[in-house]
Amino acid sequence: MTTVVLVDDEPMVRSGLRMILESVPDLRVVGEAGDGAEAVALVRAVRPDVVCMDVRMPGVDGIRATELLLALEPPPKVLVVTTFSSDDHVFEALRVGAAGFLLKRASAEEVVNAVRAVAAGDQLLYPEAVRELALRQLRPRPDPHAFALTAREAEVLALMAQGLSNAEIAASLVLGLETVRTHVAKVLAKLGARDRTQAVVVAYTRGLVGLPPS
Repeated sequence: MTTVVLVDDEPMVRSGLRMILESVPDLRVVGEAGDGAEAVALVRAVRPDVVCMDVRMPGVDGIRATELLLALEPPPKVLVVTTFSSDDHVFEALRVGAAGFLLKRASAEEVVNAVRAVAAGDQLLYPEAVRELALRQLRPRPDPHAFALTAREAEVLALMAQGLSNAEIAASLVLGLETVRTHVAKVLAKLGARDRTQAVVVAYTRGLVGLPPS
């Protein structure tokens, strides 16, 4: 069972998400909050697996709330809920450690799949949108030696950026699943990233994958 907290300053949005998530047996909503400060107190109390976080709220916004939640031990996975995928606030939330984002106009199936994917932690949501967000940001000249990635780790990172899961990476590179998990863990450590989403954000903004030459 994956437990979820809903954070949005619009009660109707929270009600809609609750109805969708509680329609499936493996997801359970354990609380709701109307702003970032309330969310942090609630998460401390109920310790959910996933927090669905509105990015734009009065007072403590979703970006600051994400930072505070990820400082907890153990931290929840944060899924940003937003109106526009091109919002720079979304990129900032991903940069500070949100595991993915979900559009408010998403279908019920997309909502359920997004929460499940973030909880599992082995898949990048909306890889093309993450790439476009990252490309909008100023970035330094690429330095391929900055993070000391091996050739294999660089291959794994590139496939992570395409949105492939660990199992899909294993099939693509003809490697064992545990070997891929080890490579992913090393990539996260070298990039100083909390999860694969943050690693891909770092990779794009530092010119490690998928960018045109300067």
